[in-house]
Amino acid sequence: MVEFKTIVNDVKTGRSYNVTVTGHHANSLNGKNIGEIVDGIFVGLPGYKLKITGGSDRNGTPMRSDLPGPKRRKLLLSEGLGFHEKYPGERKRVAVRGSTISNEIVQINLAVTEYGPKSIEELLAPPAEAAPAEKK
Repeated sequence: MVEFKTIVNDVKTGRSYNVTVTGHHANSLNGKNIGEIVDGIFVGLPGYKLKITGGSDRNGTPMRSDLPGPKRRKLLLSEGLGFHEKYPGERKRVAVRGSTISNEIVQINLAVTEYGPKSIEELLAPPAEAAPAEKK
């Protein structure tokens, strides 16, 4: 069974929320690409629209939006996502993953594009712990 850790970024406040997605909601995210708009019901935000902005696999290999497919590839990069040059003109062959979500992806980054009727804090807040009983 597929399980994703999704990071939902609220662009108004700048806060991010970590949500674990499992079951049929996780299966429905398979095959989506970076840049696509998905319904917020997948992460427990009914009425919201979320944009897929990136992700990474179990090794931390980042996804690139300009590389089609779900496979990991080694590309010769001079700048951009997955490589930052130490000196001008440096190039290096680094592993990056394609823009399609697959079973190998562990983390998915999402940004809110349309807001729903309830606040994100209200929907994604962890349940309040019960106050400990006093000892007599």
